[in-house]
Amino acid sequence: MTPPGIQPHAQAQPVRHPRGSSEPLLSVRDLRVTFTRQGEEPFRAVDGVSFDVRPGQTVGLVGESGCGKSVTSLAIMGLLPGRGNTVEGSAVFDGEDLLTLSPSAMRDRRGAEIAMIFQDPLSSLNPVITIGRQVTEVMERHQGLSRKQATPKARDLLERVGIPDPKARLVNYPHQLSGGMRQRALIAMALACNPRLLIADEPTTALDVTIQAQILALLKELVVDTGTALVMITHDLGVVAGLCDEVNVLYGGKVVERGGRHGLFRQPRHPYTVGLLHSIPRLDAPLGEKLDPVPGSVADNLPWTSACAFAPRCSRVVDACTSHMPEWEGDQVVGHRCFNPMGGER
Repeated sequence: MTPPGIQPHAQAQPVRHPRGSSEPLLSVRDLRVTFTRQGEEPFRAVDGVSFDVRPGQTVGLVGESGCGKSVTSLAIMGLLPGRGNTVEGSAVFDGEDLLTLSPSAMRDRRGAEIAMIFQDPLSSLNPVITIGRQVTEVMERHQGLSRKQATPKARDLLERVGIPDPKARLVNYPHQLSGGMRQRALIAMALACNPRLLIADEPTTALDVTIQAQILALLKELVVDTGTALVMITHDLGVVAGLCDEVNVLYGGKVVERGGRHGLFRQPRHPYTVGLLHSIPRLDAPLGEKLDPVPGSVADNLPWTSACAFAPRCSRVVDACTSHMPEWEGDQVVGHRCFNPMGGER
C-alpha cells in the first residue's frame, strides 16, 4: 500500500525541474520487484516502496542485507536481469517514468543524467582497462568528446575526487590502486557527465574508517556544490547521521519508518529502527558494554500479506502483529508501519 499523502502517478508528462527546485527530481511510487524461478514460489524482494528525492537533497535507504534496498536501486537504474523478475510501479525522473523506457533510452540516461556508485569497486571496474580509459569512455559515449578531448577532463576529475598524482593514475589498472582510490575512481566515473541524480550503493563498504570519512565528506561536498540529488543506500546509521536529510528504513521490502534524520534519531518509532540504533557502538558507552543487536535474521519473516514481517524478531509484538498487516501511519514526510510503536506504550 502506498503511504497516505504519496499518491500514485497518473500518466506523467515531461516537466523539467532545474537544480535547486523544490519539486522532486525522482518520485518512486509503489515499486514492487518479484523474482520467479521455475518450481519455486515467487519471491517479492521489494514490496510497495515509495519515496521522493529533490535536487540537492540526500535521501537514505537503510536496512540489513536482504531488506530490498539494493534491488530498489537496480530496478530504478534498469539493471536487473532481463528474465526471471517482474518490476511494477513507477519511478518518475524529471517527468519520465524510467520503468517504461526502452533499454536503449535507459542507456542514454545512465551515466549522463543518472549515475550509480557500486559497493565493490574491484568487481565494478574492468580489470584489463586503465582507469583513464574507463573514465574517458563515459564522456565519449554521452558528450561526444574524442579521447584526446576527454583525457584532460578525466585527469581533472581524478584530482577533484582526491586521487594523488592523477596524471599517473590515468594509465594505472584497478589492481594498482588501493581500495580507497578505486572507490574514488568509481565516483569520478559517476561524476564525469555531471549527473543530476547519483545513487550510491554502500560506497564505503570494506574501507577503513579514515577512508570512509573521506568518501562521505566528498559526497556531501558534491551535493552541496552541484545540487546533485543523492540516494544513499547503507546498513550503517552512522553514515546516515552525517549525510542524509531524509531516512527511509526498509524491512522485508517495505518502508517501515520514514523521517528526517534528526527526528528519527531523537525519537524513533519502529522497533526495527530502535534495534538498528542499538547495534551501533557508542563512544560514550561504558567500557566493556556489549552491543544489543536485533535478534534473529532477515530470513525470520512472516508474509506481509497477513502479518508484520518483523514480528518474529520484535520485542514489542502484540496479537495483531501476527494476524494483520500494519498500515502506514503518517504522511509522505514522517510515518511508520507498526501496531505497537515506541512511544505508544500498551
